[in-house]
Amino acid sequence: MALRAPALLPLLLLLLPLRAAGCPAACRCYSATVECGALRLRVVPLGIPPGTQTLFLQDNNIARLEPGALAPLAALRRLYLHNNSLRALEAGAFRAQPRLLELALTSNRLRGLRSGAFVGLAQLRVLYLAGNQLARLLDFTFLHLPRLQELHLQENSIELLEDQALAGLSSLALLDLSRNQLGTISREALQPLASLQVLRLTENPWRCDCALHWLGAWIKEGGQRLLTSRDRKIMCAEPPRLALQSLLDVSHSSLICIPPSVHVQPLELTANLGEDLRVACQASGYPQPLVTWRKVPQPREGRPRAQAQLEGGLLGLGGHSASDTGSGMLFLSNITLAHAGKYECEASNAGGAARVPFRLLVNASRQQPQQPAQPPPPAARPAGSEPRPEAGSMAFRALGLATQTAIAAAIALLALTALLLVAMICRRRRRRKKARGPPGEGALFVNDYLDGPCTFAQLEELRDERGHEMFVINRSKPLFAEGPAEAPADCGQAEGAGPGLRVPPPVAYEIHC
Repeated sequence: MALRAPALLPLLLLLLPLRAAGCPAACRCYSATVECGALRLRVVPLGIPPGTQTLFLQDNNIARLEPGALAPLAALRRLYLHNNSLRALEAGAFRAQPRLLELALTSNRLRGLRSGAFVGLAQLRVLYLAGNQLARLLDFTFLHLPRLQELHLQENSIELLEDQALAGLSSLALLDLSRNQLGTISREALQPLASLQVLRLTENPWRCDCALHWLGAWIKEGGQRLLTSRDRKIMCAEPPRLALQSLLDVSHSSLICIPPSVHVQPLELTANLGEDLRVACQASGYPQPLVTWRKVPQPREGRPRAQAQLEGGLLGLGGHSASDTGSGMLFLSNITLAHAGKYECEASNAGGAARVPFRLLVNASRQQPQQPAQPPPPAARPAGSEPRPEAGSMAFRALGLATQTAIAAAIALLALTALLLVAMICRRRRRRKKARGPPGEGALFVNDYLDGPCTFAQLEELRDERGHEMFVINRSKPLFAEGPAEAPADCGQAEGAGPGLRVPPPVAYEIHC
């Protein structure tokens, strides 16, 4: 006989606890342990008993911990998620596991850790993060793990350990950073580890420079108690002259740094509204400097300095710090009047820091700057004359007053000389042309019976009725000044006359020009 609905309700209430206390499909459950490994799971399975203390989820394909997936498991003590496909941990992913003692995340695909990823794990003792793809450990990543005793970070790609990355780990006894990409580590990074007993730093490409002075001294003074004989082999990878040498065998005088130098060109630019701008900042030094662009506020602003972001990473103004190694590119898009002002490129390494200012001016108009007017074509000048610089040109104005005067005088003298040469050439050509004229014009008349030397003092200039110039020799003028000097024997001197006697000649030379 069929049961009425009110009669079925008590029966269902009795069956629900049995179902909740069951085991997820394909998993194996015994006591307080649930084994769900190697089942090709993509998510945390449903139906895990809430009293479970040990949960095995290794060797699956879980790529993400869904919010609330672990919420029912408040009694969990050990969670094994190694060999999955986890790419990130959401903030508060383990908030519901306050009793968790051991967490295994080995061999996943984690690239970074958020500062709130381990919130709620105040009782955690062991954390396995080996074999992931972690590249940087940022400040305060493990701040919420005050009782953590073992931190396994080996076999990652960690190249940067920030100074406060391990802050809060006052109970840590074992730190494994071996087989990473660490080139250096600061004293400040290890200072929070007051309970450290084992430190593993081997198989990293250590850069043996001034930044590792402290590490070598620390190991020799007492830190070697934290290192096994194998762990003490901290081998240098850089610089080349120290490659494959142990840090403990390198003298302090060989651990050097070269302070950075910074170059920005140009130091000032003017941009139009709406344009994009790139300004390169080149930095050199050893080790390779860290480059940061900042916008320097005006005194009246009274607010923290805005950050200018780098191309290839953080771009624009404001927000967070922008940095890059070696060289940085300041990139500003869609420029407004707010972008105008003073910027600063800073390069820093273990050897020091250097800064270079850069100023950006912004035109209030969106129009492109007008091209300068083309100068008028130069006026024709006489042949052979030198070009004269314009008095208003920038090159001429840049000269001193004395230099300008000297140049102007030299140019004027050259022009006058050229004019005189032109006049002489033209006159000579005119004379030659007249010499080839008809007979009687420009002819030279000479008597047949008298010839001899004469002087220009005896020439007199006359003009005939046609206006031609004519030079006539006046024999009555003395050839020489009065004195005992002898006159020449020709030019009309009478035969037998004594020296110095002058006789008027009967015939004179006539020269027509």
